[in-house]
Amino acid sequence: MPESATTNSAQTIPTPAAVARSEGRRGAAFGASAFLWWGFAPLYFKAVGVVAPLEVLAHRITWSLVFLVVLLALRGRLRSTFAMFRDRRTILTMSLTTCLIAVNWLVFIWSIANDRLVEASLGYFINPLVNVAFGAVFLRERLRRPQLVAVGLAACGVAWLTIRQGHAPWIALVLAISFAIYGLLRKLARPSGLEGLTLETTLLVPLAVGWMLWRQAHGALSFGTAGWRISLLLCAAGPITALPLIWYAEGVRRLRFSTIGFLQYLSPTFQFLLAVVAFGEPFTRMHAVGFSAIWAALALYTWDTARGLRLAAR
Repeated sequence: MPESATTNSAQTIPTPAAVARSEGRRGAAFGASAFLWWGFAPLYFKAVGVVAPLEVLAHRITWSLVFLVVLLALRGRLRSTFAMFRDRRTILTMSLTTCLIAVNWLVFIWSIANDRLVEASLGYFINPLVNVAFGAVFLRERLRRPQLVAVGLAACGVAWLTIRQGHAPWIALVLAISFAIYGLLRKLARPSGLEGLTLETTLLVPLAVGWMLWRQAHGALSFGTAGWRISLLLCAAGPITALPLIWYAEGVRRLRFSTIGFLQYLSPTFQFLLAVVAFGEPFTRMHAVGFSAIWAALALYTWDTARGLRLAAR
């Protein structure tokens, strides 16, 4: 074979570094898309605010599975996905992530329905720093001193709000911790974003459908009785729920867990702005002090992460 042909052939094979950069860019695109989507998600939940939070959750689960099954069928991966139910370890992991995401969804929907979106956004502001801590503890990702200071500042912000309110900001803590554990388990799980979410919703659907049938028997179901607009919005819960979770799972598989934490502040920023500017929720001096500590922590973490990326590029 001529030398030039050999050289051209070799040039077509991407180097490991090029593959890593490509996967990193894809992971960043997936992660940013998911968090931006979640940032504006409260607009949807306000639109279905007349529906009980549990019914909204049941529709999210049911229509997500319908949407996911169609996607898998179009890609020819339906049989291989459900074959994963034969693997005991996969089912155990998916059962845990299913419980976590169900709790997270329900608390988030409840917080919007009860005008507590400011506290919910606090949870997602805290969550990136919980991810950083989990990355250090469970994945042995080394933390630099500024990152440790950032985690400490966030803890001070939560402590301040707890002392001033007389109780812990439970909505924020449940959202932050449940989603951090969910992300950690999804990073370690074998199924891809699409397959994993399908398994999770499959496990939840019997409970969701059974609960809706029970509500229907008692004449308390909003679907089909609260107007065609509400019914259509509830059906739309499938893609609205599934797409960002697929993007998140694909992003978290390609990026460092701490990098996911860096991207994640996008969603609570927009949620917070919607809560205060669009929905008129109160933001007191007490909130300002607690949030300022957490925002300072995020600013420090962002600066340190950006500096680390520049050093790595050099």
